[in-house]
Amino acid sequence: MTNLFNKHMQNATEINTNINVNDISHKMYQLISDLYPLCRSITGDGLRKTLDIIQKNIPLSIHDIPTGTEVFDWTIPKEWNIRDAFIKNSQGEKIIDFHESNLHIVNYSINIHEKMSLQDLKAHLFTLPDRPDWIPYRTSYYKENWGFCLSHNQLLELKDEVYEVCIDSSLENGYLTYGEYYIRGKKPDEILISCHTCHPSLCNDNLSGLALATFLAKHLSQISPSYSYRFLFIPGTIGSITWLALNEVSVNKIKHGLVVTCVGDSGKSHYKKSRQGNAEIDKAVTQVLKNSGQDYEIMEFSPYGYDERQFCSPGFNLPVGCFMRSPHGTYPQYHTSADNLDLVKPQYLADSFSKLLSVLDIIENDKKYLNQNPKCEPQLGKRGLYSAIGGQTDTKKSEMAMLWILNLSDGNHTLLDISEKSSLEFDLIKKTADTLLQFNLLKETT
Repeated sequence: MTNLFNKHMQNATEINTNINVNDISHKMYQLISDLYPLCRSITGDGLRKTLDIIQKNIPLSIHDIPTGTEVFDWTIPKEWNIRDAFIKNSQGEKIIDFHESNLHIVNYSINIHEKMSLQDLKAHLFTLPDRPDWIPYRTSYYKENWGFCLSHNQLLELKDEVYEVCIDSSLENGYLTYGEYYIRGKKPDEILISCHTCHPSLCNDNLSGLALATFLAKHLSQISPSYSYRFLFIPGTIGSITWLALNEVSVNKIKHGLVVTCVGDSGKSHYKKSRQGNAEIDKAVTQVLKNSGQDYEIMEFSPYGYDERQFCSPGFNLPVGCFMRSPHGTYPQYHTSADNLDLVKPQYLADSFSKLLSVLDIIENDKKYLNQNPKCEPQLGKRGLYSAIGGQTDTKKSEMAMLWILNLSDGNHTLLDISEKSSLEFDLIKKTADTLLQFNLLKETT
């Protein structure tokens, strides 16, 4: 691993001293591989099977919300399940087979079994002419319809004849199912980690986020964190709306949050800020990416994207941002059959996982202090403080860290604030504050 990776690891050991991110990244990739064949949707058996597999790693609480339940301005839809789908030519040969790729079916397609001409069939076929070998991903969640997705090359091979079209599916009253895992910390204040679980065989979007959240939850459960953690495995949009509607009275416990998606590809890290724009989570992620030594991009909030737009809706305005590598729609494989097991790599999963550990390390250790000798600078030399932090690669930086901390420890500035103002790494600021605390020059505020 690179020095950068080791640096993230050192930062992350504050919240877990016994962690092998390289090993975890391969387990994440294996989980992605196990989940890849399943046909998921916003409801149905595929989503439940996905949560069952996740339960082998963490003890999820499973919630089933009945069809017809009103959740703010939305209503829980009917449950969709599919058993088979195909198109046969006039010779009875299957030319499109759902069992070869679950992307072949427009998600939420209604039941149909008819014979029709090529002209009539084409109205229900979807391709990508500019990517003629790839199958697109399409949905029709809230409008009853049906359709097939295929490569453009397959479309060009279709002859002008009669085709047998079969979709063996059901759209009936049932449930919207989501998983939740709560880790009780030393205090009730919560950090929310959310990922969407509804997409079928798409690895980066979002089996990568699902796998990262699973293993992040798994190892956080083995320590005693300061914050409590709530992990949500929910179908996109309707899932977060449902959870918020059912938990409206307790969302004030959420002090920091991240939506995790598209974290397994080779793109540079991106972070989309919360609606607040300057929340502690925004500062913490920016700090980690800024000091990563890698290219990155910080994006301002917009009301379009993933479930952060629900958590950040004006009626809640929670401090929830979105962490990703390549954002949705910016890489050619997005929502196509090319978002497969070749697109995501363990090393990119490891890098994303490591950066999130560093973010959580900052949040866990970000505190406010009071200078116990606030009238002018204390004499550091007579206390042996210079030697106490001696041996540093850059002694001048350590001295500046002491001065910044003592000056800004007025009960109003956190260590992260001080790190930002001083342009010094959070890790250095924290270690220096720990030293000053030992010398009774600081007092932690409540």
